[in-house]
Amino acid sequence: MSKVAKTLDRVLRGTSDSNVRFEDLLALLLYLGFVERVRGDHHIFTRDAIPEILNLQPRGSQAKAYQVRQIREVIVTYRLAGEPVEGTPDEGSEAERPDRSASE
Repeated sequence: MSKVAKTLDRVLRGTSDSNVRFEDLLALLLYLGFVERVRGDHHIFTRDAIPEILNLQPRGSQAKAYQVRQIREVIVTYRLAGEPVEGTPDEGSEAERPDRSASE
């Protein structure tokens, strides 16, 4: 399982939002197709067809828990976890279940 796949799994599980490394979160967003620009310590991510702008700042080497929750909401809302990520489980993530049941 790749590092990006592990980070995606941790974000979607939502069990350790305060223990996600900031650099791992940046790599995940870049992998999912977001474009990054940096102003000071603010990392601003945008993506076509997604109106939300994600503005992240590190807390030491960790990501802030509320920002991890925001990213999880964007991933689930826009079904970004469905993009091919080697080693990511297709089923079983609790964060994905409500979204999938709504479309069935």
